[in-house]
Amino acid sequence: MSGVAAGTATITATCEGRTGTSDITVSSVPVASVTVSPASASVQEGSTTQLTATPKDAGGIPLLGRIVTWSSGNTAAATVNGSGLVSGAAAGTATITATCEGRTGTSDITVTSAPVASVTVSPASISVQEGSTTQLTATPKDAGGTALLGRVVTWSSDNTAAATVNGSGLVSGVAAGTATITATCEGKTGTSDVTVTPVSSGGGQFNHVFIVVEENTDYADVIGNSAMPYLNGLAQQYGLATQYYANTHPSIGNYFMMTVGDIITNDDAYTSTVSQDNIVRKLVAAGKTWKVYAEDLPSIGFVDLGYDDGKYASKHDPFVYLTDVHDNATQASHVVPFTHFATDLATNAFPNYSFIVPNLCNDGHDCGPGVVDSWLLTHIDPLIKSAQFQQDGLLIILYDESGGDDTNGGGKIAWVAVSAKSKSGYQSTTLYQHESTLRLSLKALGITAFPNSAATAPDMGEFFTP
Repeated sequence: MSGVAAGTATITATCEGRTGTSDITVSSVPVASVTVSPASASVQEGSTTQLTATPKDAGGIPLLGRIVTWSSGNTAAATVNGSGLVSGAAAGTATITATCEGRTGTSDITVTSAPVASVTVSPASISVQEGSTTQLTATPKDAGGTALLGRVVTWSSDNTAAATVNGSGLVSGVAAGTATITATCEGKTGTSDVTVTPVSSGGGQFNHVFIVVEENTDYADVIGNSAMPYLNGLAQQYGLATQYYANTHPSIGNYFMMTVGDIITNDDAYTSTVSQDNIVRKLVAAGKTWKVYAEDLPSIGFVDLGYDDGKYASKHDPFVYLTDVHDNATQASHVVPFTHFATDLATNAFPNYSFIVPNLCNDGHDCGPGVVDSWLLTHIDPLIKSAQFQQDGLLIILYDESGGDDTNGGGKIAWVAVSAKSKSGYQSTTLYQHESTLRLSLKALGITAFPNSAATAPDMGEFFTP
């Protein structure tokens, strides 16, 4: 009798019609060892190699049909699937183990770095203003064009008199001229051609500045959005900042940065006054007039903090927090309902500086982009077409923060500058944030003393003709 495979069988003996039986149990030959082949191997990051496990009995005979499981002793370096296929994850070593019926075999795997074949720098060419910065990105790649993560990149400029670059690829414009910025990784290089432009005057050339702030929307959900043809038309005709980022989340800190030059708080329920230097103080000191036009504001001079009735929210009206306004009835009287806007437009009675606060629907906080665009067309287009605005007006339409992006604090947002003095169809690639808008708001009116971080913020004069 021969055992063929694990299981049971009844053996029957027959003689002249009579039978006898015996119940036979065939047991598996126990696994005595597991051999993994190859016993050691090298694989590059991102590549694979196949291992084979062979269970054997005590005599070294391979045992077929046995179940083998696989594991890696260092999954950060290499992983292995259920069939023994090893994938290189990162440079290092790992012991791959095959287990069968309590017996194990191993293979020592060394994961090597894929060599850098090229370095791509993005953007390949860029313009930056004197005193401003712009970000470059270097991507090392292997011979197949696959990006290689975690590699060390060094940066250099061939003309530091024009532009410098730090260790993370942030380029600073020093003086008008050109520079080639080089990123080097493992002996391979990539470059970007940087043109540094002079700062245009950009200040003292306007008599009326208007700021309209919308809410909580990513740049990509505004620029190019077919639901917003009016705002996109303005962006195409006038000036668009393609690298403008909010400072923080949620809203309130961004509003303070636009008016104080400091985040102050990230608590939307904040109910304290702010005594720091601010835009109202600078405007008043310079003899300039100002107003806040807030849609659905309960009344003229309404400065209650922490107020939100579902239409008007004080957290979107930073002026009411300023001690210069909150504690001064004369200044508080410049906070008016938006219904005054049409009247002042009709009578050419706008102040030098106007901060416009749509309600919680029309600013996009509670309603969609189409509603925002329609509101701008209805209420802001007549302003742009007015003779007074065409003569000396500057309008900035921007968002307070992105909807779901934390880049540079508050994510990338849309920023559009409209003026008869704007460069036509101009798109800036300079990195700006809200402190630059605060700086521009004052400088455009000829004020050269700026509160807090606005004093050192990148100047936005590049958007305007000298």
